[in-house]
Amino acid sequence: MIDEALLNARAMVLHDLNVAGQDVAACIDVLDAVVAERRWWVEQWPEGADYVAGQITQDVQERLLDAGLGRWPLCRSCDETEVHELNVSPELGSNAAWVCERAGIHVADVGELR
Repeated sequence: MIDEALLNARAMVLHDLNVAGQDVAACIDVLDAVVAERRWWVEQWPEGADYVAGQITQDVQERLLDAGLGRWPLCRSCDETEVHELNVSPELGSNAAWVCERAGIHVADVGELR
């Protein structure tokens, strides 16, 4: 169950990286490091397996920014002209989704960006 949850979360985030054109080696290395680190979290709290996709997504988003790899994913769903990224909502929940907080809109579920 833990492996399945982690692999599914990895696939979802990889899809969203791909859609944003950020499925390059440096970003995938960040993703793989985050997945490896979240394994401990899920092993300690197996009930959290339903939440791990959102957690991994947020971790990758933060690490890409910290590593100077840019904001991910950028919002292209609202009328705001200032560059801004989408955020994951809820922060801890089983139905993680990308939202534009500036416009207050649901853009896509994690793993389903277009």
